[in-house]
Amino acid sequence: MDFPGAKEFVINKLEKELKPTLYYHNFQHTLDVVNSVATLATMERVNGEELMILRTAALYHDTGFLWQYDNNEAIACDFARVTLPGFGYDKSSIEKVTRLILETKVPQHPTSLLSQIICDADLDYIGREDFFITALRLHREWSENSARKITFKEWYLNQLNFVKQHEYFTFSAKSLRNIRKKKNLAQIRELLNLLETSVNNKKKPIYSM
Repeated sequence: MDFPGAKEFVINKLEKELKPTLYYHNFQHTLDVVNSVATLATMERVNGEELMILRTAALYHDTGFLWQYDNNEAIACDFARVTLPGFGYDKSSIEKVTRLILETKVPQHPTSLLSQIICDADLDYIGREDFFITALRLHREWSENSARKITFKEWYLNQLNFVKQHEYFTFSAKSLRNIRKKKNLAQIRELLNLLETSVNNKKKPIYSM
């Protein structure tokens, strides 16, 4: 399996052909997920062929955005099936890759350690210091690629509920990200309370810490 060749091919295609309004789902996000998968796989003692399958699934998981914004996982699987044989992947390996891609769909319901790793890697930013700038990129992307415009307050209400309900699956992701995720959640609540509070009429905070 020629992962370096596949990586060069996919990243070049994403960089050149993705819509410029994809401020979050761009080639940098794909590289971020590939790197996060490698980190978590090392911590979870996944190596060899399984690691190659994971890295390949991370590489391809958002390629469906080249053609469609919503429900694009199946399109990414089709793209993987068409292109991966050219990089030495056999049918069995490609089907393992596509199963992992499908399991990244939100809400996530991983069924194996490998799918837990890629799901955690895909949402790694929730527990990082760059959470807010990344969330703003996603807000702008949704606003420009959706028929319904999302206000700043609506967005952070959605983020509040999303982060509250989110759980990392692997022990490694929990150990790396849960502390910062709790801080990010507290800051979302603080931000929403500030939006609710006027300068001249202070209100009691409604989003409890």
